[in-house]
Amino acid sequence: MREVGGHVSAAGGIELAIERGAEIGGNCVQVFSGSPRVWARPELSRFDAKKIAAKRAEKGIGSIITHSLYLVNLASENPELITKSMTALAFDLKFDAHISGNGVVVHVGSHKGAGWVACREEVRKHIQTLVDEAPEGATFLIENAASPNGKIGGKLEEVQWLINEIDSPKLGWCFDTCHAFTAGYGLGKSQPAGSALPRTAAEEIDHLGLWATLKCVHVNDSRDPFGSGRDRHENLGNGLIPPEDMEYFLNLPQLEHVPLILEVPGLEQLGPDAANITRLKKLIHEA
Repeated sequence: MREVGGHVSAAGGIELAIERGAEIGGNCVQVFSGSPRVWARPELSRFDAKKIAAKRAEKGIGSIITHSLYLVNLASENPELITKSMTALAFDLKFDAHISGNGVVVHVGSHKGAGWVACREEVRKHIQTLVDEAPEGATFLIENAASPNGKIGGKLEEVQWLINEIDSPKLGWCFDTCHAFTAGYGLGKSQPAGSALPRTAAEEIDHLGLWATLKCVHVNDSRDPFGSGRDRHENLGNGLIPPEDMEYFLNLPQLEHVPLILEVPGLEQLGPDAANITRLKKLIHEA
């Protein structure tokens, strides 16, 4: 059985997040270690690893992915922002190892128009430091971005460059279907007519040799058109990604052992729900 789940609230503790993930029909979850919109992180001692492991076993939850906070920007020219980003990410990597998690997904940041080549060495240095200092069992996962203009990872070749340059077992990446679609990578067998990019998502991942380091897929439909560069998620089947393209991508054999995590608004606008889990299972032929 494939791992299918959603990003769930960790209010009240990770044990409750695991219960919420199971209640919507998932067998994996994604959580925040603390509020995604403030720098302050909780004390690691607040999380009882033994209780989390017991609840995980009880509810049949496999992978637990952590999503870093949204304020992070490792491409910033502001030293204070870099320091805060590094501190927050260092905590999340410790949290990941502490709960025996399966990686920390990171929006690496934006170079604000400076250009990828101008900032990539600094970004590499920061990620290198984080993975070198991270405890065993922690994994830093670079997420592809929704726009190739200014956002690190909008072009998959940027993800490849960082992974190849750093070359660490503690480094991998996360693929977001909405982000790829709006960045101009088709999810089907062929690129849409008039596409600015020569290869589909699957073709580009294959071309860049990125399958082996892909550790998580965020499964999200898109409210915005192909190549728009916008990051607005929609419930599965309600957005602009052709369902047959989503189905094709998710059933690629290279993804059989990769957890599929929903970050959709939900039918009641309360986040990933049972209805979207059911839709996802139908897409991967497991309903």
